[in-house]
Amino acid sequence: MNDDIGRLTTKIRRNSLKTTSNFFARQSSRPTVYAPEHVLEPFTDSQAAVERLIEIFEANTKYLRDAFQAVISGEDTNVRHRAFYPQVQIHTESHARLDSRLSYGFVSRPGSHATTITRPDLFKEYLEAQIALLMRNHDVPVLIGDSDMPIPLHFAFYDGTHVEGGAAAASMEQPLADYFDLPDLSVMDDAIANGTYEPANGVLPLASFTAPRVDYSLHRLQHYTATAAGHFQNFVLFTNYQFYIDEFCRMSRELLANPDSGYEAFVEPGNLVTQAGKTEPSEGVEPPKLPQMPAYHLKRKDHGGITMVNIGVGPSNAKTITDHIAVLRPHAWLMLGHCAGLRNSQTLGDYVLAHGYVREDNVLNQDLPTWVPIPPLAEVQVALEEAVGEITGFDGYELKKVMRTGTVASIDNRNWELWDQQGLVQRFSQSRAIALDMESATIAANGFRFRVPYGTLLCVSDKPLHGELKLPGMATDFYKRQVAQHLEIGIRALEKLRDMPSDRLHSRKLRSFAETAFQ
Repeated sequence: MNDDIGRLTTKIRRNSLKTTSNFFARQSSRPTVYAPEHVLEPFTDSQAAVERLIEIFEANTKYLRDAFQAVISGEDTNVRHRAFYPQVQIHTESHARLDSRLSYGFVSRPGSHATTITRPDLFKEYLEAQIALLMRNHDVPVLIGDSDMPIPLHFAFYDGTHVEGGAAAASMEQPLADYFDLPDLSVMDDAIANGTYEPANGVLPLASFTAPRVDYSLHRLQHYTATAAGHFQNFVLFTNYQFYIDEFCRMSRELLANPDSGYEAFVEPGNLVTQAGKTEPSEGVEPPKLPQMPAYHLKRKDHGGITMVNIGVGPSNAKTITDHIAVLRPHAWLMLGHCAGLRNSQTLGDYVLAHGYVREDNVLNQDLPTWVPIPPLAEVQVALEEAVGEITGFDGYELKKVMRTGTVASIDNRNWELWDQQGLVQRFSQSRAIALDMESATIAANGFRFRVPYGTLLCVSDKPLHGELKLPGMATDFYKRQVAQHLEIGIRALEKLRDMPSDRLHSRKLRSFAETAFQ
């Protein structure tokens, strides 16, 4: 057994999960000094394996931070410095069929499978769960050690430090790239998640995202939401109106004051943290202005709380934020917003539960062709329908008075009303669409692409095809009347999803032919 593992680790050490020649090709004439090596070691305990990942990551990023300080101090300017991300490897030779009910936690075929890892401290519980499933389902150890993927200097400062500013810019005579590896977009693509990745060395991916891709998103989340990635919860609400955020803040404080709610803290932009039982933040700094897509987090143990993000208007914002939140591997996300009702039988305030999407948002066409169907997920649909019934008091056939299930069309032109109405009406009718918005199809499609359970519950705020335009006075009255109920439904639905076993929530519908093992 030990001899086999030794031969395997030698073989794997020669390979890498991604081709890194692009890093090495940009080396200057300076000799390269490497962080102390961590050879691949077998582990049969998931907690011990993750502790080793944390140890390696901390050691390698500390090496880069210390080297950076030495360079800007003028102490070490004749060499380049390099350290590597840690990795998880597994090798299996069995073709035995596993439990066909599983949607993740196993490799799709025999061979070597690996993934690079960043911030194992942040993903500790997630990694322990995924590695434990691999060990249980395949009855083999995992291998933990250095990968061949260099850590870019910027990502070694994962607290948001700007390494190119201030003292660094003033004291360094040569560009940073002469001393360190910098972020490389060629290893931050979504080929694995998109199902287009072709392994160059026979090592198959274990996860949908490489470590540099995750690091990139962790930094972007801080930028766009003004909250640290560690505050994000596993259940996410998206909205396109600040009215919903204001109501979420009010509801969150009420829940935080209830000792039986299970919620432990509320976090606002600037990482303002209000603990349960308190009325004022105990840490954080209020930002001078809100970020582009502010996030608010009603925290619960094990990240089981609710995050709400105001994504603003349009499919581009919807894609941007879901591209980045996806690396956190949430358990579900829902869109709560307003829509144009397309049927004369609808009234303002009616709910629309999407079970299909017409994708005219156009922002995901290169990643997910429009001919790919975005199916409704039974668990999410049932949770939303039950939540509507419980909050509104309607049940069964009576529920049709306030909610309609059908196709939602998402479009990339907010002023679509100014287009040729005859052509639009014909297309909407052919698609059986009952509502129109700008974000829902994008969020659902990215959920499908990234294997994140998704759902949409919209509220009809206008009926432009029938002469009921959204005008200022009418809109204000509508918001006051409807937002609180709509948001309460969304929270109730997410709490229902939270109570489900994870392996039930993560549907096999979201898994492709040759799927990665990590959820």
